[in-house]
Amino acid sequence: MENRDYEQMNPPGGHPVKMWTRGVPVEPEAKEQLSRLARLPFIYHHVAVMPDVHLGKGSTIGSVIPTLGAVIPAAVGVDIGCGMMAAKTTLRAADLPDNLGKLRSAIEEAIPHGMSPKTRGHKGRDAGSWNNPPPPVDAGWARLKDEFDQLCRKWPKLRNTNNYKHLGTLGSGNHFVEICLDEEGFVWLMLHSGSRGVGNAIGTHFIELARQDMRKHMVNLPDQDLAYLEEGTRHYDDYVEAVGWAQKFARVNREVMMHNLVRAVRSVIPKPFETHVEAVNCHHNYVQQERHFGKDVLVTRKGAVSAREGELGIIPGSMGARSFIVRGKGNPESFNSCSHGAGRTMSRTEAKRRFTVQDAREATAGIECRKDEGVIDEIPMAYKDIDAVMRAQSELVEVVHTLKQVVCVKG
Repeated sequence: MENRDYEQMNPPGGHPVKMWTRGVPVEPEAKEQLSRLARLPFIYHHVAVMPDVHLGKGSTIGSVIPTLGAVIPAAVGVDIGCGMMAAKTTLRAADLPDNLGKLRSAIEEAIPHGMSPKTRGHKGRDAGSWNNPPPPVDAGWARLKDEFDQLCRKWPKLRNTNNYKHLGTLGSGNHFVEICLDEEGFVWLMLHSGSRGVGNAIGTHFIELARQDMRKHMVNLPDQDLAYLEEGTRHYDDYVEAVGWAQKFARVNREVMMHNLVRAVRSVIPKPFETHVEAVNCHHNYVQQERHFGKDVLVTRKGAVSAREGELGIIPGSMGARSFIVRGKGNPESFNSCSHGAGRTMSRTEAKRRFTVQDAREATAGIECRKDEGVIDEIPMAYKDIDAVMRAQSELVEVVHTLKQVVCVKG
């Protein structure tokens, strides 16, 4: 029998599904979802599955989906370009203040988020947006505005989204900002966010257009969230253009937040320091053209990170667990990919039903963070064991730095 680092499913009438999940539980519903995905005719070669895989909308989170001649908007999702940014500083653990609460408050003031004092009282789409955007937001928006104006000529409704006022903001849910320490005691700044309201609007719009196309052409799908856009059609070309811009927005969003995060840390810590000593900015919900097994294909990473040989990436653990800066090994069978985190083992609703505020406090002991009902769904026990996840993908990445958070601001 061939000795390989992945397990393989062979769905009847479908393409192979290669899974880097040894030692990590995978729910039966996720396997069934992968089987449905692998039966689509435009899947190229095989589907690659990362160890953080779990049930998602249409396709599993933690999957790498190569396609020829079509794209699935719901596989990319509505948080287009969601990803991570991390930067090492020259600060050491001893340079941090004894009262980490001051540091957390400075971060909450500098970066609007779901519970930000700047936006308290706002609801719905306006939660976590700027009231008075600072200069870094203007500088970032200048890099995005011309392309955005072009998109708005096609879809005027995009102007009604919180685009400019969401740039440099965190959002809610599992988005976060953290101060971490690496194995040598150096301080790292890390954050997780995406394309915010405008990316949501773009994703939602094209998911519906794909469903309309399926109805128009009477395409029978096992799941309407697998609705796709065919290459050569107007909707396909428009989606590629719009999703590319949203991914650029997400990257700039993280850069603006990092700028403001550095400023917030400097307002609390008087010691001069440098940052971006080692900086990584990577998507984990996105689509782009790549070359694999001799063909140019579209690769959708739904909760997965690019891990080309030598490429740096970020794999965060859950709140209270370790995170990792990794270097890709360029494994061709995974389409040069790795996991984007630990991966949930239960829904947010189930986590809130099963755990208490006291459980959250105990799980995040020693970390300056919220410890209330609003973050119970992000409790570490709702996620897979990050150490098992890392072992399962040892042939995909090598660990460069191990990070442990000391301050965490949740969206």
